[in-house]
Amino acid sequence: MSKSRAEAAAGAPGIILRYLQEQNRPYSAQDVFGNLQKEHGLGKAAVVKALDQLAQEGKIKEKTYGKQKIYFADQDQFDAVSDADLHSLDAKIAALTAKVQSLQQSCRHMEAELKELTNALTTPEMQKEIQELKSECARYTERLKNIKAATNHITPEEKEEVSGEAGGCLCRSGVNMRCTDGRGSSLQVYKNRQKYCKEWRKRKRMTTELCDAILEGYPKSKKQFFEEVGIETDEDHNVTLPDP
Repeated sequence: MSKSRAEAAAGAPGIILRYLQEQNRPYSAQDVFGNLQKEHGLGKAAVVKALDQLAQEGKIKEKTYGKQKIYFADQDQFDAVSDADLHSLDAKIAALTAKVQSLQQSCRHMEAELKELTNALTTPEMQKEIQELKSECARYTERLKNIKAATNHITPEEKEEVSGEAGGCLCRSGVNMRCTDGRGSSLQVYKNRQKYCKEWRKRKRMTTELCDAILEGYPKSKKQFFEEVGIETDEDHNVTLPDP
């Protein structure tokens, strides 16, 4: 046994006696060891020996419950407590318990408020964001102003028209478009685009429905099916179907 452990064992009876008197509640040897070991460095054997010694000297009381012994301070050393005193103590305990609960609730509210404030933007950050939003707003305002000032708008009615009766020009995809001026050409391009996008959307829907029907009885995954059949999707080529 080391010198420090021996010194702790020698002082164990006094330490344990003071502890039991201060707490004034029953403890087992394991309880006393667990509560005092970290602070005083007492070993289990030293605690059991000290408790037995104190009990033999009549400084503490012990009771046996089955195979376990319980130790507690001698109650004769304490003043008798009347029923009135007990009621007063119970009232104080109830009041302190209510105070603790109130403080705990206040702490929870303050912690929630602190978390909210911590996650919020600081004043400099808010000022910076306001300036960025003002700059963005100014850019959009200028852009809107330029759009309104343009003279080559195409109305919804004009989108349905195909201007020009004579002449024709072949676009890159081989689509024959009749046009007489720039606006007529733009309208024809728009109409052709609508036509082919509609057909694209229709065929994509038909293909999807057909593949879904096949996949209901297909034993492998959709990806494996596409690879085996050789189907390439719009997503494989990063192509997005334009809005109608």
